[in-house]
Amino acid sequence: MIIPVFKGFAMNRVTVNLQNCYGIKKLAKQFDFSQDRASAIYAPNGAMKSSFAQTFQDVANGTPSTDRIFPTRTSTRDITDERGNDLPKESIFVVRPYDEEFGHTEKTSTLLLDAKLRKEYEKLYLEIDQAKEALLKALKEQSHSKKPLEQEISVTFTSTDDDFYTALQRVKKELEDQKDAPFADVEYDTIFDEKVLNVLGTKDVKTALEGYIQRYNELLAASTFFKKGTFDYYNAGQIAKSLADNGFFAAKHSVNLYNGERLEIHTQKELEAVIAKEKEAIIKDKELRRKFDEVAKMFEKNVTLRDFQRYMLDHDAYLSQLSNVNKFKQDVWKSYLKVKYDFYLDLISKHESAQKRRKEIEDEAEKQRTQWEEVIHIFNDRFFVPFKLEVKNRIAVMLGNDSIIDLGFTYHDGDDNVSVLRDALLKCLSTGEKRALYILNVIFEIEVRRKAKQETLMIIDDIADSFDYQNKYAIIQYLKDVHDDLQFKQIIMTHNFDFFRTVNSRFVPYSHCLMASKNSAGITLDRASGIKNIFVNDWKKEFFSDDNKKIASIPFLRNLVEFTKGESDPKFAKLTALLHCKADSGNITVADLDDIFNDICGSTGVSANGTKPVVDVVKQAGKFCLESKSDAFESKIVLAIAIRLAAESFMIARISDPAFVAGIVAHQTQELFVRFKTQFPSETNAIEVLDRVQIMTPENIHLNSFMYEPIVDMSGDHLRKLYADALAL
Repeated sequence: MIIPVFKGFAMNRVTVNLQNCYGIKKLAKQFDFSQDRASAIYAPNGAMKSSFAQTFQDVANGTPSTDRIFPTRTSTRDITDERGNDLPKESIFVVRPYDEEFGHTEKTSTLLLDAKLRKEYEKLYLEIDQAKEALLKALKEQSHSKKPLEQEISVTFTSTDDDFYTALQRVKKELEDQKDAPFADVEYDTIFDEKVLNVLGTKDVKTALEGYIQRYNELLAASTFFKKGTFDYYNAGQIAKSLADNGFFAAKHSVNLYNGERLEIHTQKELEAVIAKEKEAIIKDKELRRKFDEVAKMFEKNVTLRDFQRYMLDHDAYLSQLSNVNKFKQDVWKSYLKVKYDFYLDLISKHESAQKRRKEIEDEAEKQRTQWEEVIHIFNDRFFVPFKLEVKNRIAVMLGNDSIIDLGFTYHDGDDNVSVLRDALLKCLSTGEKRALYILNVIFEIEVRRKAKQETLMIIDDIADSFDYQNKYAIIQYLKDVHDDLQFKQIIMTHNFDFFRTVNSRFVPYSHCLMASKNSAGITLDRASGIKNIFVNDWKKEFFSDDNKKIASIPFLRNLVEFTKGESDPKFAKLTALLHCKADSGNITVADLDDIFNDICGSTGVSANGTKPVVDVVKQAGKFCLESKSDAFESKIVLAIAIRLAAESFMIARISDPAFVAGIVAHQTQELFVRFKTQFPSETNAIEVLDRVQIMTPENIHLNSFMYEPIVDMSGDHLRKLYADALAL
């Protein structure tokens, strides 16, 4: 039993069992991360990469997986850890080849500030939000308003509806000096309804109000006790109530009123009686009543206006305030705030303290180099693109004013530098450069997970596709850096053998390198072979015992002769005759090929079938590869050689012009194909098959040490189909 090295993590072994998931008929595999945290899968396009990635993306999204082509098939998706538990969706991160829409999000901002400062800041503003919520709740109870109070207060005291704290600060001194709250009981929505305000703004209503207010002021001026603006009957009633509520009369105090002579008041009842009598003298004034009725009639048009009318019948003192609606609205809000003054002071004090600490945090943040900037540095330093990145709103995101980072882009062209917008930049970048920008966002996501200590299984689908070699190696180096972090596991998929070989050489152990094969039953993932120097490490050792590897070695031996002796060497011509149909191709035996191998490699081996013509071995090996459906590299090379020999043999026989064939000195398959199309233009089926031969099998099958020729990355299924079609000719 293997004891996991990486204790504390729950994905040391991940078991995957899939059926009918996006074209994967069946796949069963356990990925062992107990000794190393990365596996690499070499899979031709169309085999399983996109389907595998989409299935894991479904896990991350919390959605079921299906088979899109055959939706009626039952899909099975079991992805579990070594304890048999399903992998949690937050532990999965799928990296697509390219996703222009994938970008940094609000959670990226957590990279901007160290944990201590950000926690303090969040707590600071949490307290403000709580105090704000308490004040708004109290004001809603006081005003009985259903309007959005934050916007109402803002627009009342400022020029906009989104400057709440400025509005509160603006009335701070006035509230400190204000002794009472004369309009605390005003029903806000009744008076400040939009329809009411519209009517109050009309010329006829303004004229009627002016007449009412003029008469009202005349009566106040003639009143025995009341005085405009300081002691009208509304204020008097409030004073009577306030004195009683505060025990003024109960303490045997009295109030003296003067109407030419002193009138001493000893109780609330006496004071209210005097006020009522004085008020009655005013409100029963026929002229004032007539003018009030003139105003009231103008508010009988609909239910809302009639509500206002009825309200004013009981609160006629408010009517005199409506000559200046904006001022009255401010006075009403100040009355509400005065009644809820404790809530107001609590919010204002916390907001002012936060503003002060905000400046201190900002100063401290300026001195920090954040993880976000480390990401930017990684990108700018490692990736070769014609632009540099910077964070434009760094402090704003730190302090919560912005939730998303705003990246700045500076385009470089020689000594000329210019700032550009992202959309404009994307229009002038190459595909590889756009993909590099996508990689930046992938790095952001990884660093967020790193900071959150989120154990993560990364499913990486051809991430380096379409990159130049510099940026491809930059990606590989970053994946290696991620591999060094215990909390990350990686399944890296690619159809590019050179990329596969490189990740193996950098950090993925040979034992964790897999090759995908697709057959009628499903997908198998077998341990890879021939990753490093396949000729020396594999084919050379079995040259005399394995016909497939013997035939696959022919192009490489031909390259060696070309590189060392040149094309004039007799061995080069003989090996060429094994890759093309030449006059002497059928006469070259396996023993002849053995001699060439021994001469080049300094060996003395002998094959058991030495007398057999090599072209017959090619046909036999091709048939075996066709039936075995192997995707081993030697099988692909054998198929490519067999396909071309079959195609050339067919064309030479049909053209039937030995002199023409003998005169071809280069690009033989192509020259034969051009002649065939000219001579037999009506044979469309044959031309279609031969055209595919031209496309899918390189004119010169080179198999050099870099292993990046197209034949290596080509699907074995496609080659087998083409060989069957070529034989059918």
